[in-house]
Amino acid sequence: MPVLLATTLDLLAPALERDGAVVVDATLGLGGHAEALLERFPGLRLVGVDRDPTALALAGERLARFGARFHGVHAVYDEIPAALDEAGLPAVDGVLFDLGVSSMQLDEDDRGFSYARDVPLDMRMDPGEPRTAADVVNGWSAADLARIFSRYGEERLAGRYARAIVAAREATPVRGSAQLVAILEQATPAAMKSRGHVGKRVFQALRIEVNRELEVLERAIPAALDRILTGGRIVILSYHSLEDRIAKRALAARTVSTAPRGLPVETDETAPTFRMLTRGTPTAADAEVQENPRAASVRLRAAERIRGEPRTA
Repeated sequence: MPVLLATTLDLLAPALERDGAVVVDATLGLGGHAEALLERFPGLRLVGVDRDPTALALAGERLARFGARFHGVHAVYDEIPAALDEAGLPAVDGVLFDLGVSSMQLDEDDRGFSYARDVPLDMRMDPGEPRTAADVVNGWSAADLARIFSRYGEERLAGRYARAIVAAREATPVRGSAQLVAILEQATPAAMKSRGHVGKRVFQALRIEVNRELEVLERAIPAALDRILTGGRIVILSYHSLEDRIAKRALAARTVSTAPRGLPVETDETAPTFRMLTRGTPTAADAEVQENPRAASVRLRAAERIRGEPRTA
């Protein structure tokens, strides 16, 4: 079920109500947001981007009834400019990012994202990519494992967990999630076992590293902003502080004047090209969280281009 669906549609609406408007769903998934957008705006064309070929195929089936109004592209979302060029679209009226792992990926055991069930340590959003989570867990040094657990999982026990993994894999490779969770549980001090599932932060860190999520996102948001027409809008849904920090920085770079303090006149070079549409980060209501637990951690940011031309090359 799409998170913050009504809010997302309402924020994008002023940019998408004209006939011929174009929106990019940069994280197509199973097409929930895309379907709602195409239904609400009958004159809209949608370019759906996803790195997961299975999700892309399922979304294509779901959206087939919209015909040529939907164009699916197998790509990572920092490749939005290339996807638009492929579709013959130099600029767009809207962009949506719904970040993080999808419910389909969590639910499919062979994808290896879950720490709640015993599944292979895979975690690739695109199964065609060569490196799995098992490769990282079994091949990286304790120092490198500790670095990603700390940086991408904000895990306080990063060093302790990394050393425990390296010691355990000397006896047998770590191939499954239950095996990894057991190592983490054994390495967790009794006083810290009440803070939630021991695998949550480590699995998040492994997923981010395997899919290069943050480095891709740092390129993707500016690339998307470059292609938005004046009056066009962007909505970003993030699910942990690392993603939200990147979104906040990328939008701040376009919504704040770069003129030196005290400059009497704003110039074209220093004036902001976007304005924020949200104050703070709107979150899901309790009723939505009850119906869809994934909404509990969502943070939303949105902005509108107010001046300047999209960059098409």
